Amino acid sequence: MKISARNQITGKVKKITAGVVNTEVVVALPGGGELVSVITKTSAKSLRLKKSSPVIAVIKSSDILLAVP
Repeated sequence: MKISARNQITGKVKKITAGVVNTEVVVALPGGGELVSVITKTSAKSLRLKKSSPVIAVIKSSDILLAVP
């Protein structure tokens, strides 16, 4: 697979929580961190995601906002 996005992080599916329309997927990263992605339920089914599945998180965003208390 070739893709133009440069922010790609490999990991494994840790947890899948399916909702009515969307599915929340927690990805465990090699360093011990986690990423959470919300994708459509249809996409999750199409990708055949299951616990421990290897995945690549592709991050494509024009802005990342930070806030302090």
